[in-house]
Amino acid sequence: MMRPAPVPGAFAFACQDGSCPMLDLTPAGLRSWTYETLIPAWVERAVDGKGGYVEEFRPDGSSVAAPDRSALATARLAYTFAHAGRLSGSTAALEAARHGFALLLRAQEINGFVPKRFHPDGTASVARRDLYDLAFVLFASAHYHAATGEKAALGLADATMDLIERELTHPTGGYAEDDLGTLPRRQNPHMHLLEAFHALADVTGGQRWLDAADRIVRLSAERFIDGNGTLGEFFDEEWQPVAGAPGRLREPGHQFEWVWLLHHHHRLTGWAKAVELAGGLYSFGLSRGLDATPGHPPLVLDGIEVDGAVVQPTKLLWPQTEFIKALGARLEFLGDAEAGALLPRHVELLFRHFVDAPSGRWHNQLGADGAPLPIALPSRVLYHLFLCLAETLRVADGTRAR
Repeated sequence: MMRPAPVPGAFAFACQDGSCPMLDLTPAGLRSWTYETLIPAWVERAVDGKGGYVEEFRPDGSSVAAPDRSALATARLAYTFAHAGRLSGSTAALEAARHGFALLLRAQEINGFVPKRFHPDGTASVARRDLYDLAFVLFASAHYHAATGEKAALGLADATMDLIERELTHPTGGYAEDDLGTLPRRQNPHMHLLEAFHALADVTGGQRWLDAADRIVRLSAERFIDGNGTLGEFFDEEWQPVAGAPGRLREPGHQFEWVWLLHHHHRLTGWAKAVELAGGLYSFGLSRGLDATPGHPPLVLDGIEVDGAVVQPTKLLWPQTEFIKALGARLEFLGDAEAGALLPRHVELLFRHFVDAPSGRWHNQLGADGAPLPIALPSRVLYHLFLCLAETLRVADGTRAR
């Protein structure tokens, strides 16, 4: 499929007021920081010799001990280190990926599936089949196989998908939240399943994954995305929005995450409506999802109403990364010069307001006024930050997605 050429000069990163100390935000500088500071720092702080990873840190950077591990954090960090190792050739990153992925394989072998939570020896502590978590087991499997060539990763992906189809397929479309029938139903696990299906289709070429991805996208067109280009979050059994504020909630970060996914779905399948859907989501997110308060930086808000009214004026880190990915997709696939200009600006804002460049840590959430909130730092958020940087650098280089 033909791809537009990168927009010349679109990645002239620079903190114009000098407020990004100790970091060169040219593509070369950003690449150096990602692979020489961010990933080594997190390999050192997150790999737990007892098995798996340290999953939470206090605002002062000290780790929070836990007796067990989550499938979510284990899979997200195994993905991150595998992808980073493949792109950079870092043996330390690949070893960190093996460390976590071995625990996923052990949990699968002991329990017959990867449970929601498990002990460092792989035995289940919370023996629930959770759709959101299993989506990341699939995602980690794709990237671990791409990085190592190990067939066990594809075996885990097939076994996990067999489980999802056998036990979590829902009669009204999509999948159940878990094996307990938890309500409300959410678009969010389906979004991450789509991401995983795309990754598996890229590394295997398997029709199983393309077909599964297509079912998710068509469900989104029918149920998740309304005629105004807004993405619902919470639904009942029949995929109708739940009553009250949860049914009206729109998360701009998810709007932008779907933009990126839908453009890549079009890359993989050629389904033209995916681009149309992405356009509506992007338009609403761009016009209503960024803080427009005078004197505030235009960061992505945590939550708005279906009419755009702000209901969560705080700003998490992860919606910023998803906006950057959406901008990159618009530039890559549409040649959108405006998105190309916004992309470096938002990378600058990300580093200016969230990221501590010397340590590779970040503020996880800012208050309405932009001040960092003293909350815990989950290591699983590294997935968002790294993927954002990897995609930004890939688009800057003009290399093909895989």
